[in-house]
Amino acid sequence: MALALSPAGEVLFLAARVLFGGVLAFMGLNHFTDAESMAGYAGAKGVPAAGIMVPFTGGMLLVGGLLVAAGAYPLVGAGALAAFLLVATPKMHDFWNAGDPQERQNETISFLKNVGLLGTALAFLALSAEAWPYAVGL
Repeated sequence: MALALSPAGEVLFLAARVLFGGVLAFMGLNHFTDAESMAGYAGAKGVPAAGIMVPFTGGMLLVGGLLVAAGAYPLVGAGALAAFLLVATPKMHDFWNAGDPQERQNETISFLKNVGLLGTALAFLALSAEAWPYAVGL
């Protein structure tokens, strides 16, 4: 069964997929290009085996983002993104533990941004059983 969208709705859905998936894929790519500093930050936040987890989660973001953008295996792509955001958001952006007001503000902004991204990932996950318009068949 395909999503029941108007032609304009299909284009908007494609744009949403590409924007959302592209941003998260880019974030995943940064886990590889800036792995050392990201692992240091993750380690400071108490992430175990941060040197392994940073590239692992980078892969989740990169592959998940590309799959959502392409519309291929949307259950896998949206599921990987939702799982990452569900776990990483409270762990990495625990604004309630920040003592410095500037740090608290920065962590609050990042936390809320990730909550919004999680909501979008869940929406795409809810639609993953339907055929997506302009999906790349893999």
